[in-house]
Amino acid sequence: MRRRHLLQLGTAVAAGLALTSCADTPDEPQDNGEVSDGETWRMPDEGEPHLRTWMAFGASDEIWGRRLNRNVQQNLGAIAQAIAQFEPVSMLVRPQEIELARQLAGPNVELVPAPLDDLWIRDSGPVFVRNDTGKAAVDFNFNGWGNKQKHDSDATVAVEVAKRAGVRVLHTDLVLEGGGIEVDGGGTAIITESCVLNNNRNRRRSKKDVEAELARLLGLQKIIWLPGIAGMDITDGHTDFYARFAGPGVVVAGLDNDPDSFDYDVTRRHLDILEKATDAAGRPLRVEVLEAPEQGRDDFESADFAAGYINFYVCNGGVIAPEFGDPDADAAAKSTLEAVFPGRRVVQLDIDGIAAGGGGIHCATQQEPR
Repeated sequence: MRRRHLLQLGTAVAAGLALTSCADTPDEPQDNGEVSDGETWRMPDEGEPHLRTWMAFGASDEIWGRRLNRNVQQNLGAIAQAIAQFEPVSMLVRPQEIELARQLAGPNVELVPAPLDDLWIRDSGPVFVRNDTGKAAVDFNFNGWGNKQKHDSDATVAVEVAKRAGVRVLHTDLVLEGGGIEVDGGGTAIITESCVLNNNRNRRRSKKDVEAELARLLGLQKIIWLPGIAGMDITDGHTDFYARFAGPGVVVAGLDNDPDSFDYDVTRRHLDILEKATDAAGRPLRVEVLEAPEQGRDDFESADFAAGYINFYVCNGGVIAPEFGDPDADAAAKSTLEAVFPGRRVVQLDIDGIAAGGGGIHCATQQEPR
């Protein structure tokens, strides 16, 4: 279940990185004139009704390499088509790639011209929230996961999506990514310390400060903190590769059985924490485990390959999940997802290109609630 190990997929990638450690100084969030007021907001659970899904057709030869990029683009098209069976999809696309995106995503996906660096809209895009006055979008100041990758264009995605969605932007001085936050919609969140409390994002913020700001912006009453692991992948250990809410009091947790993986011990420690945790309502969590596959296709196998099922995406009436060519593990994952998401159709896709870059379906999507 390895993930993006600093996106080192070739020399073109390495040239585009500005690697940092936990002690490095991140870019400071810029004040662009619109700030979040004293209102309290709520981040809906991913399983609540969506208006649409946002995606970004942002893979490039520069970051991914020519051979892998072609497969990644095909994967993005397949994901968009699968989601479009259940709900509208709006996909950001570089103007010069509109025709290619249309060929791969099909006629039922809205294409929105926009500058992009990469495809990870879960992280670069806004986090949508609601309250009694309506809907808004939080801009969490995407900084390339602590300045590990160029992000000038992707730093504008959150505001661009909010503008296209016609909602107000809530600004904050917190720096984090959507993949680092998992919520149940009822006041509980699971967050990794290695990501959000990392000096390459929030070096002047204590855990108490972060909790207070997220309570206001996302309506959080309780955060279950997982340690995560910093410096081993580009995200510093995003939550959405460790644990996901499937409903009130129900969590799906990833388990890595490869003793050579840096996540082997981490996932076991997380599982122990989750099994002892309660949510904001005081309920003990029911934890279901998704074990990583033991084998897969050889086409894009690498040390960065994200062979885990936990990075699924929940949409209206469906769950879009990966399959890795391991018949037993693929079937077991589908069975678990069908059990924890009753009434939704589980669609499994070959996303080996994206997985070779250490990401998954959830990383490439961002829901906009109704």
